[in-house]
This record gives sequence, structure tokens and C-alpha cells, in this order.
Amino acid sequence: MPKRTIPSRKKVQEQLEMYQLIFNSIYNGVLVTDADGYITHFNKPYGRFLGLDPEKEIGRHCTESVENSRMHIVAKTGIPEINQPHSIMGQNMIVQRIPIKKDGKVIAVFGQVMFKDIKDVRKLANKLSLLESKVKIYEEELINLRSTRYTFDSIIGVSRALNEARAEALKATANQFPVLVSGDSGTGKELFAQAIHHASGRRMHPFVRINCAAIPKDLLESELFGYEEGAFTDARAGGKPGKLELAHRGTLFLDEIGDLPIIMQPKLLRVLEEKEFERVGGTTVIRSDFRLIAATNQSLNDMMTDGRFRKDLFYRLNVIPLNIPPLHERREDIIPIARHLLQLLIEEAALSPVNIEPEAEAVLRNYDWPGNARELLNVLERTLSVLDGEIIGRDDLPFYLLRDKDKPLRSKVTTLKKAQEAAEKTTILKALEQAEYRKVKAADLLGIHRTLLYKKMKKYRLPLAAQ
Repeated sequence: MPKRTIPSRKKVQEQLEMYQLIFNSIYNGVLVTDADGYITHFNKPYGRFLGLDPEKEIGRHCTESVENSRMHIVAKTGIPEINQPHSIMGQNMIVQRIPIKKDGKVIAVFGQVMFKDIKDVRKLANKLSLLESKVKIYEEELINLRSTRYTFDSIIGVSRALNEARAEALKATANQFPVLVSGDSGTGKELFAQAIHHASGRRMHPFVRINCAAIPKDLLESELFGYEEGAFTDARAGGKPGKLELAHRGTLFLDEIGDLPIIMQPKLLRVLEEKEFERVGGTTVIRSDFRLIAATNQSLNDMMTDGRFRKDLFYRLNVIPLNIPPLHERREDIIPIARHLLQLLIEEAALSPVNIEPEAEAVLRNYDWPGNARELLNVLERTLSVLDGEIIGRDDLPFYLLRDKDKPLRSKVTTLKKAQEAAEKTTILKALEQAEYRKVKAADLLGIHRTLLYKKMKKYRLPLAAQ
């Protein structure tokens, strides 16, 4: 038979010493009792916390050493108690009591203090809540990857006005002052804001956006400042950090700043001046090092005159003013932007290359684009969705672009079929306008059935209602 290896006395002693060192190094304190609740092990950190000599406590019943102890109860029930509150000497703690079993029978109970102070639990919950919110933001950023990767290379255009705006934005990347971006809806205000962020020293930290017009007024304060647990009826456990807190070391982009309620404006002003705030329902002061970029499509000067926007907040925001002119004031940018957007759409939909013929470009250039680049994108999407071929011609564009009578386009010789279709399209449109877009009446005026009218409208991409 093989010889049995028996550990030497020295080896056993070394192992026991190691176990003792490990036991006495467990942070926050450990206690072990037998099946009747009598203490068999008591580590030094727990002794220091309770002001007791661990060696003298061995052999005593747990209730004699530890106030409100339940170790003996767990020994009887065999049911573990995990992360339970425990009050000792007026101090609230979190503990766990775990029965140790052999052959299905409880032979001991292991007890450990997880948190000496209940405040530590709140701190941990706040940290987890902050991390959870940041993860959510990063997930949203990844989902909207195309809209969060704007750089100065994304700003397309050759006009003098755009070049001047781009140059001012570049200067803003070298400092940390607030920026106020103004311009009509669809001019690319957020594009400029993200470009500034990504070219600045804060690019490795969050770009946090909030639309002041999209969030109900009664929720805007908690969205900005965050809230503590129990701050209001639906407040979630552990509270929630606000956008100001999440933007620490990064950039906070406040879109539609003109829609910020007047009652919120002095609160935002204080945060901009002090860079500190408190969560809703909280008392702890939180500091956040963020750079603010605000945007508006309204005239804040008019709003100040009407008393709807505070002058002191305006002066704090308007340190670096940046105005983005509308497309109709920089027509030389229309075609470069159209080509850029068209290329993005083609890549996104994995389509074959598509070009725009000169006459179609002339139509785009002549239109005033009240919706700016956002409307231009919509037109290109609509055109691609029904395009038959690889060239966008004048007649492939939505019909309403061709109705600008103040800027007639140069005509050219075309086929008889195209001329007939153009005449038919114009006749149908006039009938619709005369009938105030009532389809039955328009069909009667044209002498055709209503079903055929709908087919013709679909063919020529005519609007179903007046525009």
C-alpha cells in the first residue's frame, strides 16, 4: 500500500497561523458561534470596534458580548440572514449571519459586519446610481453613434458666413468659457456644440445633452440636479444623479435654453457661478466641473425685454456668442451640404452611388429652405425612397420645391412624355388647390374617379394636404 503523507507539526502550525492572520485581517469584524450561540472565534477588528478583548469573549454567549445579537437564532433556524440592519451602541450597521452546516446539521454560525455605518450603504448606492446613469448615457451615445461623432470635419460649407462661425468655434476649444449658439431650427447648432467638445481638452469625458423644451417643467429640476431617495413619491431607491453631475469634467449642452422656465433660471445661474449644487431633497453639496454650451432658436434679447429671460443669466451664457446663419443666407453651402448628406444616406442604406444632375441642383439652390439642413435631409430621403436610377433629376424632387414662382428656373427642351406629365401634375395640383384638397371635389373637377386621383398624386408625389 502507498505510504500516507502526514503533515508535520511545523506545517500544521504555519497553516493555523496563516488562518489566524486571515481571520484577523477581515475588515469590519467577524464573529463565529457554535450551534448553541457560544462564541468560538472573535476577530480583532470587531474587538476594536466594540471595545472588547477578543480572547476574553471566547466561550461567552453571543448575547452577552454583542447587543441585539441574533447568531443563536440563526443557529436554531438554519436560515441565513443577508445584509440585515443591526443596531449596536446607537449605531446602525449592516450585517450578515450565515449558518455553517455539516451533514445537513448546523454546527456553527458565521457573522460579519458588512458596513459599520448605514451612511456607507447610501454612499455605495449613490456611486452605483451614478455609474448606472453614466452607463445608460454611454449606451444611448453608442446607439446614436452618428449623431455623437460630430467634429469640425462634419461642418460642411464654403460660405464666408460659415467659415467665420467655424473659426469662432475653433477659438472656443482653447478655453472653458460658456458658449451660446444661436440660429434657426435645423442649422446645426448641436453639430457645432459637439465639434467644440470633441476638439477641446474635455473630449475624453461625457457630452451630456438636455433639451429644455422637451422635458416637462415640473421634471426639469430633478433632471438637471438629480434627486435623493424619498425626495418625491416616485423617487427611486438610492436617488438619481442629474445631468449636471453626470457632465463632470465634460460638456453640458442645454438645447432650447429659451424654454428654460423663469423659476429655474436663477438656480442655473448659481450653478454656473459656483459650480456646486444640491440634489432635489438632498443636503450634500455636489461639485461638478463642466463646460456649458447652450443653444437657442429664439431671440433672447426680445425675451429679456418681455421679462421671460433673466439678463444676468444671459450675460453669463453669452460669453462666446456663436451665430449660425440660415441656409437661404448662404446658398453656396446648399449643394455641398446636399452632396454630403446624400453620401451619408447612401452609405447608411448600402445603396449604389447616386449623383444630382445640374438642373436638380439649381432647384435645390433656388429654394429658401425654411427648415434648413433638416428639411434638406428630409427632401433627399424622400427622393431616394422613390428614385428609379442613379441620377436625381429635376422631376425626381418633391413637387413643392418647383413652385417658387419668384425664382423661375431656366427651362430646356424635354421629351413630349415629360412635358405631358409636367402638365398633368400642374393641372392636378391646381384642382386640389381649388377644391381645398377635398379629393372627391378635385376628382370631379378633373373628370376622373377618386381612386385614379390618388394614384396620380402618389405617382407625382403630391402632398395629401395643403402645405
